[in-house]
Amino acid sequence: MSTRSISNIARIAVLAATAVTLASGTSHAAEVVIYNASDSVNSALVSAFNEKHPDIEVKFVSGSTGPIAERAIAEKAKPQADVIYLVNNFALEQLKQAGVFEPYEPKDSKIAPEFRDPDGFYNKYFATTMCMVVNKERLEQKGLPMPTTWEDLIKPVYSKEIALPSPLKSGTGGAILSTFVDAFGWPFVENLNENVYQYSDGGSGGAAMAGAGEVSIGLTFDTTCFQTKSSGKPVEIVYGRITPNVTEGGGLVAGGRNPTEAKIFLDFMASNDAAEVLGKVVGATAAPGYGLVDLKDITLWEMRRPVDMSAFKRDFATRILKQ
Repeated sequence: MSTRSISNIARIAVLAATAVTLASGTSHAAEVVIYNASDSVNSALVSAFNEKHPDIEVKFVSGSTGPIAERAIAEKAKPQADVIYLVNNFALEQLKQAGVFEPYEPKDSKIAPEFRDPDGFYNKYFATTMCMVVNKERLEQKGLPMPTTWEDLIKPVYSKEIALPSPLKSGTGGAILSTFVDAFGWPFVENLNENVYQYSDGGSGGAAMAGAGEVSIGLTFDTTCFQTKSSGKPVEIVYGRITPNVTEGGGLVAGGRNPTEAKIFLDFMASNDAAEVLGKVVGATAAPGYGLVDLKDITLWEMRRPVDMSAFKRDFATRILKQ
């Protein structure tokens, strides 16, 4: 074989090796990009998803619901996310109406019908339910009756015996009090205010005060109710006749770059595997049989009127706090 032939063969081998290297360098592993508004819940779900789908890399952007929704709407013409989830029901409707979502029905969905968007644009994965933490020892000391409904809380006997989160600083407080306005009207909240000892900054503040015996009744959300009781505090958990709540879910981004992987992720979110994960960190899952709260035992309140939370906060500040 001539020297020129050997040289040509060597050149071909180098070119072939370079082509393989370039090809491997430009290939992309399967991935899905998700936006979420609950980092702690997201981390647990992504970990479980990765165990079932190790071939799909999950990239995510975390933030609060408002900024996440605003970012997705701003990016609608050129989506950067494939899935948006763990945002509340108000944001889900906002994203649907803005055209961010496209319909997708997950395969073998375990989600109860009442948690599914009738048009198929999104599914809700869990409900955060609002409840009372009632200190039994303080009730006995004060000779007070055990409340059984929200309506009981405006009775004069509970004057300055109630603590709850401020809607100006807490989503929990906003959910509780906006539900009261929707169900009973502003006069109910005005009467309730006569019995309020303190509005806390955080969603768990009222429960902490009731657990410590500083007040008889603290209003809060389900996981805090159960944590307060399981910590050994002398409290009972009471659900009113109706249940204020916030539901959270997600959907498929229209025009996302990884629709196949996105649908696999949404299939996972509609499975019992995801519900098992959620059941350890949330109150009531959309897939029956998981979570701290059995939805058969309570009545979730469905808001009859749309809520403009900014306007609600202004009304609360002026009508209730006299600011």
